[in-house]
Amino acid sequence: MAETAAEQPQKPGWRRILAALGSPKTGYMAIFGFAAGLPYALLLGTLYAWLSDAEVDLETMGVFSLIGLAYAFKFLWSPLLDRIDLPLIKRLGRRKQWIVVAQLLLGVILLVLSTLDPLKSLGWFSLLAGIGAFASATQDVVVDAWRVDVADEEATIDMLSTVYQMGYRIAALVGGALALFLAERTSWPTVYASMGAIMAVIGLASLFAPDTREGVQHIGPEADELAELRQPGEIEPRIRKWALLLIGLLWAWALITVGVFMVRSLGSDPATRPDSVAFIATRGPLVVVATVILPAIIAAWLVYLKKAGRYVLRQAAPVSSGLDRLVDHGYRALVVPLADFVGRLGWALIVVLGLVLTYRITDSIWGSFAYPFYLGELQYSKDEVAVASKFFGVGALMLGLALGGTLLTVIGRMATLTLGAIIAALTNLLYADLAVGGARMQAVSDAIGFSWLVSHLGGDARLAKLMVTIAGENVAVGIAGAAFVAYLSSIVSKGYSAVQYALVSSLTLLVGTLGRGALGKMIEQRGYYEVFLLTTAIGFVAVVLCFVEWWRQSRLARPVPSPAPAG
Repeated sequence: MAETAAEQPQKPGWRRILAALGSPKTGYMAIFGFAAGLPYALLLGTLYAWLSDAEVDLETMGVFSLIGLAYAFKFLWSPLLDRIDLPLIKRLGRRKQWIVVAQLLLGVILLVLSTLDPLKSLGWFSLLAGIGAFASATQDVVVDAWRVDVADEEATIDMLSTVYQMGYRIAALVGGALALFLAERTSWPTVYASMGAIMAVIGLASLFAPDTREGVQHIGPEADELAELRQPGEIEPRIRKWALLLIGLLWAWALITVGVFMVRSLGSDPATRPDSVAFIATRGPLVVVATVILPAIIAAWLVYLKKAGRYVLRQAAPVSSGLDRLVDHGYRALVVPLADFVGRLGWALIVVLGLVLTYRITDSIWGSFAYPFYLGELQYSKDEVAVASKFFGVGALMLGLALGGTLLTVIGRMATLTLGAIIAALTNLLYADLAVGGARMQAVSDAIGFSWLVSHLGGDARLAKLMVTIAGENVAVGIAGAAFVAYLSSIVSKGYSAVQYALVSSLTLLVGTLGRGALGKMIEQRGYYEVFLLTTAIGFVAVVLCFVEWWRQSRLARPVPSPAPAG
């Protein structure tokens, strides 16, 4: 069985926290988290402020949001990142070679974007933004895998996950609020040139990050690994060939479908652009089935055949052609990580996938409607929302991440994961109260003296009410986010971390994207109050699954009693 991060010893205590914070791996994890969050904030958030200032039409800006699909479907090319070495720089390490290239490429793209006029050079601008999103999503895949690969008893997976989240959130503040602040006082080209320089410096600093070849058994498609596939007891080559063909076709169809849709949307005349809502509603579920459900069923069938001894080799079968070697490489890259995942989890895969699909779905679905809720429904000003959400809210989120990291080390991963699910679900009720006037949140703000503080800083009680609500949610989201990343990192194998982590982390994004249309329709028909009650209920589905998964992991950790001696 492949080694997993979950098998690392768990010894809660403050000494482990201090030791982890002093590890170079933890420092680089913070840098990588920042490098992952900065391009996401710049390309999928702040960019729209620049486009607005340049007077680009709203329809075109809507099309730009499609570059976010690169993040939702990043698992489609993750097998290549897990197995292919880049010429000339492969000595940097299995993960680091991709991390450095992605960061330097992002630096160059941001610098080039700073030289373009988004209105006059819209085609090049959109192309570079799309390539940047692809490079950023690629960096995410490899950084997630790096975190799993380098974790040890000192720099634990829980601490690395928390530090990554903190770096990511700091980048969101730099690429969001700080970028807006600088743009107001300088210009957008200056902002993006500065951010590009930061990414380039990070790429150079990443050259000195720890090498993940240390302690990692499966480092590439080496001859001995491929030879194992042709030993007695392994699945027959013809069966492996058909399994690889089916999964390859499914993933290729999904990648081509999404790619063609993005190209047509970004490059077509506004009158001929495809309907993005219709695409998500009709093709979205099919893509999920093709990329996750059917490949998992095929992998489960292969695991069953191997355990049952059916269609397995009775003697070694040497490679007889270049095609055989190509099939072995493809099978090792695409199918083995899935089979390992299914084989280790078994029927528990249903619980794990259910937890992955529901744990953060409330955030991913309703987050798109946050600004319409603040600005349209509640009639706050842009300045008030910026203060409450971007500055104060990010501070509360960082506090939540710090609390989450501490709880992971002190009370354990599953306890923190379950607590995060409970409080993240309950904070939806805070927004439900705002939707009907916010009397309870106002009373809380008054009782703790926060209304008085805000009023003496130039605000009013109404702003204080919003800030208290956002703070409550963001602290909960921080705790839940730290725990969730640690959990996902713990269930993947080090040998196949890029593919497996990309798969599970992408599921939440996919489902959130598919659910936004229905949620938006519900808001229009029934209002925000009932929507927040619904998202609270959805959140408690994750709570139930957390308890089930906690029970399952407790059973696995329980020592097997030795048989009593005879007589």
